[in-house]
Amino acid sequence: MASFKRLALILMTSCAGAALSACDGANDIASPGTGGNVIINNPAPTPAPTPTPTPTATLVTPAGGCPTIADPKGLTDDQTITGPTGTWRVCTLPSIISRSIELPKIAGVVYQIKGRVDVGCDSGFSTPTTGAPRTSSTVGCTAANGFTLTGGQLTADTNVTLTIQPGVILYGGTGTSWLAVNRGNKINAVGTASAPIIFTSRDNVIGAVSDTSYGQWGGVVLMGRGRITDCNSGSTGGNTCERQTEGSADPATFGGTEDAYNAGSMKYVQIRYSGYVLGANTELQALTAEGIGSGTTLDYVQSHNSSDDGMEFFGGTVRFKHYIATGADDDSLDIDTGLQGLFQYVLLVQRTGQGDALMEVDSNGNEGDTPRQVTKVANFTAIQSQSSSNNDANDQASILLRGNADLTLVNGLVISPNNECLRMNGSGTTPATLTARSVALQCNATKYLGTGTYTAAQVATAFGAGANNNTDSFVNTLATLFVNGTAETAVTAIDPKTVDTTGFFDTTTWIGAVRNAQDTWYAGWTCNSGYAAFDNATVAGRSCTSLPTT
Repeated sequence: MASFKRLALILMTSCAGAALSACDGANDIASPGTGGNVIINNPAPTPAPTPTPTPTATLVTPAGGCPTIADPKGLTDDQTITGPTGTWRVCTLPSIISRSIELPKIAGVVYQIKGRVDVGCDSGFSTPTTGAPRTSSTVGCTAANGFTLTGGQLTADTNVTLTIQPGVILYGGTGTSWLAVNRGNKINAVGTASAPIIFTSRDNVIGAVSDTSYGQWGGVVLMGRGRITDCNSGSTGGNTCERQTEGSADPATFGGTEDAYNAGSMKYVQIRYSGYVLGANTELQALTAEGIGSGTTLDYVQSHNSSDDGMEFFGGTVRFKHYIATGADDDSLDIDTGLQGLFQYVLLVQRTGQGDALMEVDSNGNEGDTPRQVTKVANFTAIQSQSSSNNDANDQASILLRGNADLTLVNGLVISPNNECLRMNGSGTTPATLTARSVALQCNATKYLGTGTYTAAQVATAFGAGANNNTDSFVNTLATLFVNGTAETAVTAIDPKTVDTTGFFDTTTWIGAVRNAQDTWYAGWTCNSGYAAFDNATVAGRSCTSLPTT
């Protein structure tokens, strides 16, 4: 044992020389015990990379209560509702809004449309005057509900404006919930590109929707005093024509003689999962515009998964830019009853195996009525299923034009490779007419259908492939579903102003709704689905199945 200790001491002493240069590496040095610690300065190790933290979603917490509004009935605090994005305070709108109110954007608040909610009272065909009082057709338009009446009748428009701040979320609390903006009243729903206003369903709030969900509440209805046809009462010849909203159990009347009627403004708005059946064979859709006038502003509005049409326009004088319809279960754009319409930057995308026509343009059977429907659509991209399925049902083609209607298509794309592209149904003394300029069709082998007084050959002639920059043998090169590629860029466009004497259309030098990758008017304010993604944003709530949390 002593010899061993002596040997160890000798070895330790020899290793403790000037630089310990003859010893094993530093990692093999052991503590020398009572002789004191040996300090070894190792080089600093390369630091391990810091892992990128996984972002966690911020869940909504409910506001402490509902805001105060100017309406005497106020908002009803209906406790809370919880879904994947958190828990929200539910503030329910009164069934009749009798005073101009503003719905503020408050963290943790959603506003509920429970059943039918009327904005003001219907004040009739024209503005009531002191000398011509009238009883409102709106059920509940009484002094007890906050309205000023003389002898039980209106002597002026109720002039109620519903203002909705950017970023506000409203949902239909029941299947039959819908917002009715009556004649003589307005909506002011103006969001922003980064904070759109969202109308949706209760199932969307609780996280019970998917890309196949639709028809969970009514929608938004704007009623105006523009000229219409297909009267329920009065006549077009006597300028007294009025109609009732489809499916409404109680009167919801529209029509008049005011082509410039102003029903308010809707801008940067999403309307999701709408279109509930209100009556036999009658449904609402995301937006139903009835007799509204050119004074109404419609811009940057998306309809998503409506169980009926994406939007339907009954008469009036409509001016609309930046319209998107995704997943409509019937027609993506339905226009009729004497509409005088101008639409520019229109993007229509159907779900595979779902939907009928991309556009249905008609007069609903009363071909002798005036005004004739005169509608012009510029810079549009209309996409029907590119899978093996044929979406067309009753309309039989991607665009149906019939009755007493005149349609002008400018700088457009119809991408419908498995379906017929165009059907015209002739009827009446002067049947429907078509003008096409710089329009490209991608269809199946049949391409055209003719019914009534039209043959397929006459429809082909009306379209005029090979003239006016039109083609019916197009093969698309669209990128990310709807952005123009080389084939689209190669089609010569015309200036839409050449077919629009009002000055509403912008001058464009391209066909289709989206010029190129730098043209992103559709991004930021829309919601994304599995079949139509508008951008790659990862902001919470950008999916149509979710909701923003801020």
